[in-house]
Amino acid sequence: MINSKQKENVFSKRIDQSFKDLDRAFKFVGRFFKELFQSPFEFREIIQQCYEVGYKSLPLITLTGFVTGIVFTKQSRPSLADFGASSWLPSLIAIALVRTLAPLVTALIAAGKVGSNIGAELGSMKVTEQIDAMEVSAINPYKYLVVTRVFATTFMVPVLMFYCAFVGLMGAYLNVHANELTSFVAFFKRSFESITFLDVFSSLFKSIVYGFTIGIVGCYQGFNATQGTQGVGRAANASVVLSMFLIFIEEILIVQVTNWIRFY
Repeated sequence: MINSKQKENVFSKRIDQSFKDLDRAFKFVGRFFKELFQSPFEFREIIQQCYEVGYKSLPLITLTGFVTGIVFTKQSRPSLADFGASSWLPSLIAIALVRTLAPLVTALIAAGKVGSNIGAELGSMKVTEQIDAMEVSAINPYKYLVVTRVFATTFMVPVLMFYCAFVGLMGAYLNVHANELTSFVAFFKRSFESITFLDVFSSLFKSIVYGFTIGIVGCYQGFNATQGTQGVGRAANASVVLSMFLIFIEEILIVQVTNWIRFY
């Protein structure tokens, strides 16, 4: 039987370990900003990672964005029709996509696809001692592996977000045109009547934050993977779960700040 003193010791050790992990995570993030502006700059690897993050995610982003636009339009039409406000449908879709759906959908897809890939890739390199071999070869593994991947996710997630919003609007247009015979020009004119600079800026800012979160979490989990192949699996899983959790927290905070700016 475990007595109360032993339970207190176990609890105390867990608290200490949590603070140590938190301190290590903050140091890992701080090192990124330090290494980002120091030479050498791995431009070729950055371009390669942008290709991996952006181009290879296009099919999934295209399908998801298109379906999101169609489904949201189908779900919104009956409610607006009950109030005789079907003409507001393009504006409603554009506001929903630009403000929330496009950034959030893109970030969640990237967290599942890109975040897991980064965590598994770096975790595999860690447990097979490839990262240690890079240090022996006078190569800065953090600069080559972490900075390039985090920069790529931070840059490409906003690009994918705007693409997702466009594809979603195209899906919505096809649905609206099939039901109301609305022209292409009229649909997009109504769509952007209610979109403000604050909406676009807040979505861009959210996407940058989401992209940085996905990249840094995936790299941190992979860089600290242990215990062989099981550790690689845990790193990939933790990259997805923690990234999504942080994305939802960031979404709440940014929306609160944006609403405060919009109304005050």
